[in-house]
Amino acid sequence: MIVAITAVGDRLDSDIDPRFGRCRYFIFVNLETNAVTAVANAATAGGAGIASGQTLVTYGAKAVITGDVGPNAFQVLSAAGIKIYTGISGKVKDAVEAFKAGKLKNIGQASVEQHYGLSAPRQQDGQ
Repeated sequence: MIVAITAVGDRLDSDIDPRFGRCRYFIFVNLETNAVTAVANAATAGGAGIASGQTLVTYGAKAVITGDVGPNAFQVLSAAGIKIYTGISGKVKDAVEAFKAGKLKNIGQASVEQHYGLSAPRQQDGQ
């Protein structure tokens, strides 16, 4: 199973980016092989949530861990069968461990209003 985590940096010890659509990076972790792939998020303009959701589909993610997800992204992710875990902060590696331990809760609706990512502050990676 491949899990995607939104991140402000490109490593497992990076902080989680609270914004889904306009996060800096997606870190894909294959839970069977422990392979890690960091991908810079190219979606920065209008429709970022939809474009970011399509990136997860392209990379085969079955779950996403993030701070917040808007309604457009939620729709794309849900239609693709990708489970969504929001309200997560801290380090990417800790979120992966919490996911493996079954400590994260899958959501059933968007966690923020449309265009939230435009006004949310960008975080700096604590590296």
